[in-house]
Amino acid sequence: MRAWAQIKETHIGVVVLLGDHAFKLKKPVNLGFVDFTTRQARERICHEEVELNRRLAPDVYEGVADVLGTDGQVCEHLVVMRRMPEERRLATMINSGQPVEEHLRQIARTVASMHGRSRHSPRIDQQGSGQALRSRWSASFDQVRALPEPVLGPEVVGEIERLTLRFLDGRGPLFAARVDEGRIVDGHGDLLTEDIFCLDDGPRILDCLEFDERLRFVDGLDDVAFLAMDLERLGAPRLAEVFLHQYTEFTGDPAPPSLWHHYVAYRAFVRAKVACLRREQGDSGAAGEARRFAELTLRHLRAGTIPLVLVGGAPGTGKSTLAAALADRLGYTLLNSDRVRKELAGISPDQSAAAPFGEGIYDHEHTERAYDELLSRAGKLLERGEPVILDASWGDAGHRAAAERVAQRTSSDLVAMHCTALPQIAAERLARRTGAVSDADQAIGAAVAARMAPWPDAVEIDTSASPQQALERALTVINASPAPVSWRFRRPQMEPD
Repeated sequence: MRAWAQIKETHIGVVVLLGDHAFKLKKPVNLGFVDFTTRQARERICHEEVELNRRLAPDVYEGVADVLGTDGQVCEHLVVMRRMPEERRLATMINSGQPVEEHLRQIARTVASMHGRSRHSPRIDQQGSGQALRSRWSASFDQVRALPEPVLGPEVVGEIERLTLRFLDGRGPLFAARVDEGRIVDGHGDLLTEDIFCLDDGPRILDCLEFDERLRFVDGLDDVAFLAMDLERLGAPRLAEVFLHQYTEFTGDPAPPSLWHHYVAYRAFVRAKVACLRREQGDSGAAGEARRFAELTLRHLRAGTIPLVLVGGAPGTGKSTLAAALADRLGYTLLNSDRVRKELAGISPDQSAAAPFGEGIYDHEHTERAYDELLSRAGKLLERGEPVILDASWGDAGHRAAAERVAQRTSSDLVAMHCTALPQIAAERLARRTGAVSDADQAIGAAVAARMAPWPDAVEIDTSASPQQALERALTVINASPAPVSWRFRRPQMEPD
């Protein structure tokens, strides 16, 4: 049974829970980011809060009440709300182990609908740019480093900053596309499980960020990433993943998983920063909370790195089989050199173009065009945040150097794998190959293998045994640097081979 009357206090206000209502009073404070020192400012922000929150909870925010002094004059203002049942708070339900999947689907639909109705303007769009996001990250780094007694170690903050800037440096076209697609919205800005109530007739989402509109002007995915982060904080990573999938389903958002991870990391670091500030104000328990949020930040930044994976080797070594298996498992985009080569020559992928080694569409000129196009397409995908697997022989050191330049230009992580197989196994594979995109036979396979330049930077993958063993070895190579994250987004590859 809930208490009939309660008082709750925050740094900017006081909430009085009285019977079936809640009354919110703004404190007359100036904290830099908010200035409520005049009654007129408090009145304005009360009306702003009601108007904004009625977008998602119209029957909860009843209006603004004037408080009269003993002289009959208005001396203060209160936001009047219908009181929500504590037991239906989303955080409470998750902590008690209640099923919330259908509620989360309704929340995703509700927020997606609000985003769909959002106003748009150049002023709003500007806050969704890569530069604006970089500025917000930088401001948080500066605030954390400026604390007299650091809570987070410099190596932790340094690693977070390095991974953040690496992602932002190579993703200019991605953020430009988000703006062009109208993905920047006037959102909620503070989606937390504590402020969402799951009623029988649908969710009530309260307490949007009203005191600084710029903090609500965000990418819609950034907005919902706040709630996904909070779900993971509560120990529900699977619900976080499901919730984001549902949101992108309702909005038709084609965002790459790397961007999902980046926004979750950003929201986690904001919470880490706030915990650091609370620790500075005397909250002894906030230090551990800050470190947990920093760990969450790092996990998602590492999971959101953008790899450019080269899978090479002579014909018959199983490189195409391995590349396809990797793309299927990870949801990466797969580009195949033989497919690109035939496309450039105006030939159907399943049409034979067999020719002696180094002749026909396999001569030097066609080969150079194929690799140039392969890397051009890869570069555009990497800039959009899409990890890429390139299936080609990669026998020429010049082609590998060109791939490395693409990775450097797009701030992507180059991963190179050289497939090998016992000669008799490679020959048997080529002998029984039918209907493949590649036209290589045993003679061409032997010629390519003989001309393979040394590839010391690549990890050798022996495919002589089962395809599953080769796949597991390759997955280990790809995940050697990034630490595993508690949930992973997967999306079907864009160009299956």
